[in-house]
Amino acid sequence: MASRETLLKILDLARWAPSGDNTQPWRFEIVADDHIAIHGNDTREWCLYDFNGHASHMAHGALLETLRIAATGEGLAASWQLRPGSPDKAPVFDVKLAPAPGIAPDPLLPFIESRTVQRRPMRTTPLTTAQRSALAAAPGAGYSVQFFESGAERRQVAGLLWRNAYLRLTCPEAYPVHKEIIEWRTRFSKDRIPEQAVGVDGATARLMEWVMASWGRVQFFNKYLGGTIAPRVQLDYIPAIACAAHVLVKADVPAQGVEAHVRGGIALQRVWLTAASVGLHLQPEMTPLIFRWYARAGLSFSALPEIQQGAAALADEFERIGGFGHDQGLTFFCRVGVSDPPKSRSLRKSVEELILPGR
Repeated sequence: MASRETLLKILDLARWAPSGDNTQPWRFEIVADDHIAIHGNDTREWCLYDFNGHASHMAHGALLETLRIAATGEGLAASWQLRPGSPDKAPVFDVKLAPAPGIAPDPLLPFIESRTVQRRPMRTTPLTTAQRSALAAAPGAGYSVQFFESGAERRQVAGLLWRNAYLRLTCPEAYPVHKEIIEWRTRFSKDRIPEQAVGVDGATARLMEWVMASWGRVQFFNKYLGGTIAPRVQLDYIPAIACAAHVLVKADVPAQGVEAHVRGGIALQRVWLTAASVGLHLQPEMTPLIFRWYARAGLSFSALPEIQQGAAALADEFERIGGFGHDQGLTFFCRVGVSDPPKSRSLRKSVEELILPGR
């Protein structure tokens, strides 16, 4: 059995799991000295990118895997189960912890806190054989990994991301999300993305802050002043070229339901922590996957027909570049490379803030 102090120590590490735009869609309940309940939620009601809550479900998976890894440092084995009857919008995961004599700390344990997002250009130094092999093995059974490494492949991905960013920045339904998630004029943020981690220069940041104060300003700049160009160059095109490789995690079976997406989140976190363990930084590139989820499901996400048409065209382009079909399950897309550590990053809410009152 574990003491409350030990459980809090495990949760203090687990809370560093990644989540979309640092939303941290979870709260903790210490039920007993061998039982933690994770109360999940999703952001689908206000976040365009949380398609059917799946991005949040993947974040729940990343949290559960991080908790499992953290528990090994305390000599404990952690296992989880989705609580029967809990709704998709608010899934509850029951985590049981048991003493495991002789269990070794997971090799990924030291990288839980240092893992972060690098949105700025990285070096184009090619992946080593060891790095590539580690990343390929990281997601585990049920997944395969595809690399886009050559200059030509990275330029193809850069073109995809350039066009994807245009949709993202001109979609009125995405505007409230973009307005909400950035904490301006900061280096660190415990519940959003700090400005200095966004990846643009100071002048562009000041212009973005002013323009994004209203959708009317965004529309004017986009229509008359090429308002999407500077952010797309700095946030999408240049970083897509300036990296070692883009990494695509593909599911052997397309994910259906909460548990399948949770397992996708486990794979995501293992790739990210493994990248950190072999000296690489990483930036997720999830919006092409998310727009493809909408397009292939035949679901509308914008009142503008051109946005819907653009998403379908991007899905076709992604499949052409990757050489796979409509039915291929895609789990995680990112770029990796060697770089200096980011000087700015998202932090997390404290354990005290994340524990449910009275729990």
